[in-house]
Amino acid sequence: MKTLKLILITLLVATVFSCKETTSEESVVSEPVAEIQNDIEKVEPPHWWTGFKNQKLQLLVKHSNIGSAIPKINYSGVSIAEVYKADSPNYLFLDLEISELAKSGQFNIRFQLEDASELIQTYELKSREKPAEDYIGFDSSDAIYLITPDRFANANPKNDEVAGLLQQGIDRTDGYARHGGDLQGITSHLDYIENLGFTAVWPCPVLINDMPSGSYHGYAMTDFYKVDPRFGTLKDYKELANNLRTRDMKLIMDQVANHCGLEHWWMKDLPFKDWVNYQELYEKNKDNWDWKTTKTSNHRRTTNQDPYASKNDYLEMADGWFVSSMPDLNQRNPFMANYITQNSIWWIETLGLGGIRQDTYPYPDKAFMSNWAGAIMSEYPNFSIVGEEWSYNPLLIGYWQEGHENNDKYDSNLKSSMDFAMQKNISDALNEEESWDKGLVKMYEGLANDFAYTSPKDIMAFTDNHDMSRVFTQLKGDVVNTKMALSYLLMMPRIPQIYYGTEILMDDFEKPGDHGLIRTDFPGGWQGDSVNAFTGEGLSDNQKDMQTFLTKMLNYRKTSDAIHDGKTMHFAPQDGVYVMARISDNETVVHIINKNKEAQELELSRFEELGLSGKTLTNIISKETLIWNTSMTLNEKGSTILTTKKQ
Repeated sequence: MKTLKLILITLLVATVFSCKETTSEESVVSEPVAEIQNDIEKVEPPHWWTGFKNQKLQLLVKHSNIGSAIPKINYSGVSIAEVYKADSPNYLFLDLEISELAKSGQFNIRFQLEDASELIQTYELKSREKPAEDYIGFDSSDAIYLITPDRFANANPKNDEVAGLLQQGIDRTDGYARHGGDLQGITSHLDYIENLGFTAVWPCPVLINDMPSGSYHGYAMTDFYKVDPRFGTLKDYKELANNLRTRDMKLIMDQVANHCGLEHWWMKDLPFKDWVNYQELYEKNKDNWDWKTTKTSNHRRTTNQDPYASKNDYLEMADGWFVSSMPDLNQRNPFMANYITQNSIWWIETLGLGGIRQDTYPYPDKAFMSNWAGAIMSEYPNFSIVGEEWSYNPLLIGYWQEGHENNDKYDSNLKSSMDFAMQKNISDALNEEESWDKGLVKMYEGLANDFAYTSPKDIMAFTDNHDMSRVFTQLKGDVVNTKMALSYLLMMPRIPQIYYGTEILMDDFEKPGDHGLIRTDFPGGWQGDSVNAFTGEGLSDNQKDMQTFLTKMLNYRKTSDAIHDGKTMHFAPQDGVYVMARISDNETVVHIINKNKEAQELELSRFEELGLSGKTLTNIISKETLIWNTSMTLNEKGSTILTTKKQ
């Protein structure tokens, strides 16, 4: 009898709970949105999507005294899991659960205030435009064109000056002022970029930098969800992304997880006491804040890996501000961590990105960076992220690549890091006179260090970028050396990145290393320019020749499986000559660097294992053919690039 009673009670409880769950699901009737209401000052992310693996979404809500409000949502498939108050009364953080049953559409979030009044914010869930698997990142088959948008082309002079912003006007004579380049300027010259042979474009950040000075470079964001109106609109940004996609090209977004700009809107009212690092110091001294007051990073990035590093050194590196105008974000605050991760995903979906370049990768909290990259790669398994690690030590570069067997068991979830080590090796190798330990051996031994990398072909290599002297300046104005540097870059097992203007030998000789000069205006990007690199008008013979050289190299590279994924074999430099080959089943490409100014006879028996004896090879640049026999005459200094593929 007792057993029967127990069974009946169990069945009754189960029925009650089952009914309760069914009723709960069925009782949620989506409230119709008669009109969009925006009573709340700020909700971020501004909208979201259905269909993510991670069904959690955290909303940052900013409004006067919103912290005392009770939020409610009546929309099928969406529920409020948790509500968090911040230290500031002007914030609420809402954890939403978005189930697989949720449909795209608009719904209202109602905030009931203490006085029984109500604020209403209409929020939208959108349908995703394509499956997550279709977000294809960059890889070794790509060649990336890096652009400083303010200095590339000014297609819309009407947005040169925007009322209400802290920095006004343009001055093209000042390397640190705005020059007027914009998103339309990039979009309108995609034919030029595509014809050169590039397959991806990486613009430096174009989110708003409403800073009193230096706002052109983009790395001091003052709103992570807003395009800088001097670069254009979100529509312009989408147009660039869409235009690239129609050409089977990719847009890489330059993001910053480490810091923001001092004029970011939240710096006027920080949500938590630990939203930024050294926040107490800043708040005590903000009226007299300058480089002397700031606790800046010690920039000792090796503390991320150093088994002997003091905790003090690590914290000074990770928590210190990059500069006084860039507050260091505290990713150990879970709300900040969610904010940054969701922001990255929002931009991937909004623009259909083909990759992210993450600035100053070793500076944020490294546990967070692993979680951040992991969250993105979990949602987008074919995506790519490259992190900036400015180090000439391959051990440090390799540490940050996913799957690397680190002693501390750290896994970054990061597909690619940046090869500053090889950049220096190339520059040194071509500048130095040949000897046992100088010259081409630097490139040879630099490439030999690939044993330190989990996947060398997924590392991004370059000869220069927006933060260092241009390669033509590094190589002392030597055109032939510059060609050798670039051809080697494009042949290596790497993802190559080339800075805009390299194709016309842009330089910073007048003041080497000066950022304003490194980021010089691209000739022809402004109405009235006497030289136009887009059309070739006014270019010197050397500039035109370099354009042609890179165009041939890049366009050949587009279809070369050997260069994309082939086996690499190289031979130690001898007598000022260095030979490297890329080998696939259907092609062998041979790259010969010759530093000799006099004619040099190259004995080919040494390269027998390449299996080229008796084969006809074509020069990629000159289209001349030769038969690989016993020797080859190198008539002049420079690169010779040969392929077994019929041209």
